[in-house]
Amino acid sequence: MFDVAVRKVLGDFVLDARFKSKAAVTALYGPSGAGKTSIVNAIAGLLAPERGRIAVGDTILFDADNGTDIPAHKRRVRVVFQESRLFPHLSVRQNLLYGRWIAGHASGKLDEVVQLLGLEDLLARRPRTLSGGERQRVAIGRALLADPMALLLDEPLSSLDEARKQEILPYLEKLVGAARIPILYVSHAREEIERLADTVVTMDGGHVKSIEEVRR
Repeated sequence: MFDVAVRKVLGDFVLDARFKSKAAVTALYGPSGAGKTSIVNAIAGLLAPERGRIAVGDTILFDADNGTDIPAHKRRVRVVFQESRLFPHLSVRQNLLYGRWIAGHASGKLDEVVQLLGLEDLLARRPRTLSGGERQRVAIGRALLADPMALLLDEPLSSLDEARKQEILPYLEKLVGAARIPILYVSHAREEIERLADTVVTMDGGHVKSIEEVRR
């Protein structure tokens, strides 16, 4: 579902990585500075590789050889970052419905997403009144309602303390079971990877070091 081969020079750092994965959930694993977020940005269209090819399913997003480079806002690849980036002046419900506005149509069933992520009691609240884990659940819900063909979760738990991580992990497990789109999950925490991913792409120094299946 993910077919990525990219090269990009970023100052003294060289990203030169390639991997293919047909798993429902593919994890990018490795230490900080390994190049994981750069790959997310390349898939999302936020970083232009100098060479390479990026495809999700049958859709080619970038191909340096033939000049294909679909703009980020047309890629239908939704990213959930380390920080939730919710609109502070909007309620949870309004933040969720913004995802539909991005899609340009009623792309998903609000009630289903709310139930999946346990947001029923939060809909009238503003982001500033939510815990970090609650904000991330809302951000994921907004991304799902934006009609994505793939979901990229870029270290969504890294800014949370251990209690908040344990709060949100069961919802992520439900998401993995219910989502019908490929998910790329970025983390340097092995526990998260082992609970959520099917295939693990280990990175270091801008390169892919190994690709392995998760055995449960």
